[in-house]
Amino acid sequence: MKQHAPATLRNREPIVEVLAHELPASGSVLEIAAGTGEHAVFFAEHFPALAWQPTDPSAEALASIAAYREDYAGTNLAAPLLLDAAAPDSWPVTAADAIVCINMVHISPWQATEGLMAGAARLLGATGGPLILYGPYIEAGVETAPSNLEFDASLKARNPLWGLREAEALDRLAAQNGLARSARYALPANNIMLVYRAG
Repeated sequence: MKQHAPATLRNREPIVEVLAHELPASGSVLEIAAGTGEHAVFFAEHFPALAWQPTDPSAEALASIAAYREDYAGTNLAAPLLLDAAAPDSWPVTAADAIVCINMVHISPWQATEGLMAGAARLLGATGGPLILYGPYIEAGVETAPSNLEFDASLKARNPLWGLREAEALDRLAAQNGLARSARYALPANNIMLVYRAG
């Protein structure tokens, strides 16, 4: 049942450092595309005052998240929910104080990112909570690492609808939904975290 993503162990500490700056002190966090569930357990453990809601569109991922949750001693990690980011009008969650999305934007069709922004605007618009994205992005004026270019090519070879996105394209999409970028963090392995809030 449990799946393992090797990158999780490498990136979870730097991600937690950023989350500590951006997440509210209490409330609920919606994790979109939670994958294996390893991040969800780690984050829930680090932020016990936050109710952590993992979601994913994959049945295999949901099973893995549930398996990891069984071993979690805390009470702030909810059972995983099926959620397709590309269908924001049918999300099973109607409120959140923050949204976290790790490594989804480049491993999904652009429609998923469009839905993510629309859903985030609907859920976070009233609270001003953050939408926090993590992954590799292409940025104007910033040289793209050769490893990221190779990764982009491999993604497109697997699925032409996948691939690294331009951070500026995300900014434009966010603006169309009433969101604006409030922070950018450089993380190891040529990844960045982008934070958007209503405004």
